[in-house]
Amino acid sequence: MKKRIVPNGEQQPAQLAGEDWLDLERLADVEFTSEDSAYPIESALRLISGSPWRAAQAGAQTIRLVFTKPQQIRRIWLEFLEPLTERTQQFVLRWSADGGKSFNEIVRQQWNFSPHGSTHETEDYCVDLMDVSVLELNIIPDTSGGDARASLARLCIA
Repeated sequence: MKKRIVPNGEQQPAQLAGEDWLDLERLADVEFTSEDSAYPIESALRLISGSPWRAAQAGAQTIRLVFTKPQQIRRIWLEFLEPLTERTQQFVLRWSADGGKSFNEIVRQQWNFSPHGSTHETEDYCVDLMDVSVLELNIIPDTSGGDARASLARLCIA
């Protein structure tokens, strides 16, 4: 039996283990509309959990991964956390094979967060996308127009 101690905060969910995840820091440039300096985007793009990314301001936000060379994508894992504010969030995930000139929608999803119930959203999409040059995530943190800031705990791509 192999055994190792894994410090708190560095645990990988069982659902992520064993997959050949892309090293996004090496394979893509990231563009985003806003970032709270205490919650940088790099933390959300790693397999090992850390602090989430969070926008510096309220309202709709975009995170765009621009791959240095086109990628085949088979799986997309998204994780959102909201322990404090009751709100309905919507996100749209889309991809481009032509450098962002045109996009194809993968999914449009809404989720109701509630501090007394649903504080965690995990989405796991099996896809078959070829020659992906751009993957874009648009987040509307509060569909009612409130002052919630968008956040993303984790984005993993295989």
